[in-house]
Amino acid sequence: MWALNDQTILKDSVDAYNEDHPDAKITLSLYANDDYKQKLRVAFGANQAPDIFFSWGGGALNDYVKAGKVDALTQANADTDRFTPSVMQSATFDGKVYGVPANGLAPVVLYYNKKVLADAGVEPPKTYDDLLTAVKKLKAKDVVPLSLAANSKWPTLMYLEYLLDREGGSQVFTDIASGDAAKWKDPSVTEANRRLQELAKAGAFGDNASSVSYDQGASTALLYTGKAGMELMGTWEYANIAKAAPDFLKSDLGYTAFPSLPDGAGDASSIVGNPSNFLSLNSSTKNKSAALTYFKDYVLDDSQVDAYLAAGSVPPVKGLESKLAAVQSSTDKEWLTFVYDLVRNAPGFQLSWDQALPSDQADPLLTNTDKSFLREISPAGFGTNMSKAGS
Repeated sequence: MWALNDQTILKDSVDAYNEDHPDAKITLSLYANDDYKQKLRVAFGANQAPDIFFSWGGGALNDYVKAGKVDALTQANADTDRFTPSVMQSATFDGKVYGVPANGLAPVVLYYNKKVLADAGVEPPKTYDDLLTAVKKLKAKDVVPLSLAANSKWPTLMYLEYLLDREGGSQVFTDIASGDAAKWKDPSVTEANRRLQELAKAGAFGDNASSVSYDQGASTALLYTGKAGMELMGTWEYANIAKAAPDFLKSDLGYTAFPSLPDGAGDASSIVGNPSNFLSLNSSTKNKSAALTYFKDYVLDDSQVDAYLAAGSVPPVKGLESKLAAVQSSTDKEWLTFVYDLVRNAPGFQLSWDQALPSDQADPLLTNTDKSFLREISPAGFGTNMSKAGS
């Protein structure tokens, strides 16, 4: 089994399986994020891939499915019905399931500093127009309205993902991810880019966003030190804030869903981000029975669910209400319930575009997102460039 080296709770499930199955142990190899995708591609190409492999689902997983490299999973052999339906979309192709979720939900949410917003007379924005109004009021207070690590590019992509989902509905990107590159020229893609550029022009991201890198924690720090009013980021940010600024977390951290576009075709309850990571089964494995036992009895079992909840992460399994009710910390309970309800009530959970698309389109996507943010290309130019990259 191959996975990423930050998957410590997942590693515990392997240890538990190995203790119970000394004659059919799983050998777990952990890799750095940046090298992992390429290493997996090379291994599959050389017919040396692991029996079980970790992925983000979406287009990259579907590439292996279409090549006949992955076995379908069922309720009978892997207990697939226990997982949150919107999450399973990212590992379901042509009606068949090709992965089981292996860790917590990571939708993208809008965090805010309660004190900074209150000082500026701003309510958490419910609509896009509310967001524009908040930007003006926060800017007038010499606060960065929206903290953004634009140097890393993928945080900027989160805005485009939500703006397109709200403007055009989820089907536009679903068609793109299915191979319809012409859909990049859809008017709703152009409008999403127009709104991103509108926010940038209004000063929503301050003057230095392009020099801020996410990995250094600078964009997170702007929020909890009161230098920024809001930040759009995945739910993993909660754990980062808990570690860096526990007092702020308890007193002044707020969070809400991304604002709606009342005139858009999208559903305001839809979310984007990383539904979960998945574990899938190599179709050429000689250890299928053992692998399926691990999937069915050890992946996100009761002890795993408890461990993720204790870490501030909501696992994508049904019926968590009683476990959430038992969480001791009121701060954590409120957060975990928010995330659980957000996902449970979402009609769609769009996987991050750079994961959903085939790997050869991820770099052009991030490059053109950055160019759009910097207004180096027109809103329509983004779609034109991406349609070429995808064809």
